[in-house]
Amino acid sequence: MTAQLTRGFTRRHYWRFQRLSEGARAWSGKLIDHDKRITDVSAINTSIASRASLPIQNATRHFSSSASASSPSSTQNKSRVGMADTMKAILVKDGKGPIENLYIGEAERPKPTIKGQVVVKVKMFGLNRMDLIQREGRYPVPPGTTPILGVEFSGYIAEIGPEVDSVKVGDEVFGLAYGGAYAQYVMTYEHMVAKKPAHLSFAEAAGIPEVCLTAYQALFLVGKLQKGESVMIHAGASGVGIAANQMARRFGAKHVITTAGSVEKLDFLKSMPYAPTHTVNYKTEDFSEHVKKITDGKGVDVIVDFIGKDYWDKNIDSLARDGRMVHLAFMSGDKAPSFSIAPILYKRLSILGSTLRSRALEYQSDLMVQFKDNSLPDMKSGDAPAAEGGLRVYVHNVYPWTEIQKAHREMAENKTSGKIVLEILE
Repeated sequence: MTAQLTRGFTRRHYWRFQRLSEGARAWSGKLIDHDKRITDVSAINTSIASRASLPIQNATRHFSSSASASSPSSTQNKSRVGMADTMKAILVKDGKGPIENLYIGEAERPKPTIKGQVVVKVKMFGLNRMDLIQREGRYPVPPGTTPILGVEFSGYIAEIGPEVDSVKVGDEVFGLAYGGAYAQYVMTYEHMVAKKPAHLSFAEAAGIPEVCLTAYQALFLVGKLQKGESVMIHAGASGVGIAANQMARRFGAKHVITTAGSVEKLDFLKSMPYAPTHTVNYKTEDFSEHVKKITDGKGVDVIVDFIGKDYWDKNIDSLARDGRMVHLAFMSGDKAPSFSIAPILYKRLSILGSTLRSRALEYQSDLMVQFKDNSLPDMKSGDAPAAEGGLRVYVHNVYPWTEIQKAHREMAENKTSGKIVLEILE
């Protein structure tokens, strides 16, 4: 049976197929019943009412009118009947280059063949600064990783590989991948995804994984922040900065000092339920002097830094005895000017570097478990009433993926407060 959808039919059944958020666009396409048992459109609703999700191939929705909703073929979908071997993805012309080299093209669709692998039908994906660096050819991706950009996403489980038991086809999830999120489908592992809380939108969920896990790792696993200690977080209005400020305050840090480059960004940070205790405009103020005043000359115990060269001396000056500085990036350069190692020696400082993407699967899976146990239950929409408290997910802007160049430009301009998220349009 092939039935052309009309606008009157679309809204109700489109929701059944993909359970999109409010305001989903009307869809025009074809319904194909591989068993050819249904002969009229009115019977479709009865046939698929129990289906949580359906395999998707371009603009066509495929289903079986005879398959049981609990049958192995519907839950594991290992046969790939009716599924295309290719998909649309955002690619980089010549493998690297300027923003103008980004375009939507065809790529091979991933297949889950290894124990624990899952394929997610991507609805939204988050933009990270590493994406810009990788696009320019300056980010060393892990060996064997797809050249397709993107590490965080939200969507639906489309296929599962061998020995997967924590998720099933149709589950709404968000998660991390080593790469490939700028595409209709992304391959990852079952323990690197989490089920999407019902109160969070797909856009908010797509903005959680990379920033929240990076912040959690930097503060607690690498920086070893303790209750009652003080911390300074640079790039406070970035995705990781926003998450780190909230986590540190919620955890019980004594002083949470953050830097940003505009009054608007600082005001935004102050408005969060778990707001930093102190804010500093790095363009007009000396953050090291503020740290001395705030801590009565002691300094902060932990610094989370993304800037590198330009902040080196002031960061060293701002650290307390036995302080730890965690470097997550070097936006101003990776070569510090001449400096004395004496403060590092006499203050017993620890200078640490950390990345998340290059970590082993076991490490990232364990980190996801810790995040799900310790932070995810307290995550709330950025639009929730302030009285509800909680860790907030703040989305700065949502672009259709056809505007990927515009999204990359906005991130490059450093004008955001929160996550940039892109929606994949069929």
